[in-house]
Amino acid sequence: MPPSPSAHEVAIIGGGPAGLIAAEMLARAGAAVTVYDRMPSVGRKLLMAGRGGLNLTHSEELERFMARYAEARPQLEPLIEAFSPADLRAWCEGLGQETFVGSSGRVFPKAFKASPLLRAWLARLEERGVRLSLRHRWQGWDEEGRLVFTDATGQPVSVTPAATILALGGASWPRLGSDGGWVEILSRRGIAISPLRPANMGFTCAWSEIMRSRFAGEPLKRIALTLKGATVKGEAVVTADGIEGGAVYALSAKLRNAIEQEGGALLRIDLRPDLSLESLQGRLGAPRKGQSASNFLRKSAGLSPVAIALLREASPALPAEPEALARLIKALPLMLTGTKSLDRAISSAGGVPFAEVDGHLMLRRMPGIFVAGEMLDWEAPTGGYLLQATFATGLAAAKGVLDFLQIPDAALTEGLSSATRQT
Repeated sequence: MPPSPSAHEVAIIGGGPAGLIAAEMLARAGAAVTVYDRMPSVGRKLLMAGRGGLNLTHSEELERFMARYAEARPQLEPLIEAFSPADLRAWCEGLGQETFVGSSGRVFPKAFKASPLLRAWLARLEERGVRLSLRHRWQGWDEEGRLVFTDATGQPVSVTPAATILALGGASWPRLGSDGGWVEILSRRGIAISPLRPANMGFTCAWSEIMRSRFAGEPLKRIALTLKGATVKGEAVVTADGIEGGAVYALSAKLRNAIEQEGGALLRIDLRPDLSLESLQGRLGAPRKGQSASNFLRKSAGLSPVAIALLREASPALPAEPEALARLIKALPLMLTGTKSLDRAISSAGGVPFAEVDGHLMLRRMPGIFVAGEMLDWEAPTGGYLLQATFATGLAAAKGVLDFLQIPDAALTEGLSSATRQT
């Protein structure tokens, strides 16, 4: 049932996962919730993320899971413990969307795509009385402290909620709604903002013309990437101007920071991480029997054409000695010179530092204003960690609003347990 007219009014700005989960939980607790979004529909980036399979969270044990958040772990850990990967899966299944664990440990809805989940979610929000005000671009606050929007016609709209949750996302894929326009608004209010930077993005390097024209789009499968002692196994893709893909994204923060600090990042690629140096050296010591170098590397070392091309990029005259060739295959150097642009990154780094919010994610300088999701200054690799923290911070902000409005926490607890039961 829709909330009663006397319920506390809460504005949520941003219709992504953080804003929508906050809206659901607040509506369950009896608040009158309106979600404002500048786009014609909500959940657009969620739908984009689900085009290749909606990776909700990860099944690995919690200690390793929490380590993925690096410097932001101390702030995010209690929030994720309060809404854990198991809770997220149960919530999803409560919407009639069963989940499964893939071979990599990643968790997906059985429907795989995001659209069935989003449809069920929006139906639940409508049932709970959550109102969506679309095509409303947030402009900040007026002199009386009212929220100001411009609607689809360009006319100003002012509202005075009892509390507000800001969940406008970062600045990656701005055409889907998150353009980072909030940075200037909050900066004018004296809120410190860490510069928004690309995260989980590709990197540029100086490919030869042959590499650009013949191998752009080719996958590098079952490789290992190493930067300054940190190693990640996975896959990557050669692009016309660099490299991207899951293994690259897992190291993206370290790579980006190295490029910012040193002007470049020397990445080492192990093209056969499943073989020891000694085993590979033994294979390369076999007689060539008149084979071309490419055929010999394909048959003896199991290298794909794109992997062989990478070897030639690093060393046009390939070592003839088996040990030297094996070492090159196991630690191929690739100098990365820059990052792909923020607007094409999967996610953003930077945003509102945790020092600017209290334990309920309320801005210390602006009581009653809460921040959730990718607006906060944290980052994580792909693999379910992004959505997990986005959901968890949205729920934490909702709890903060309840505390601020003195709505009993029991109402939210009851709502959460209802959300995680099959309906």
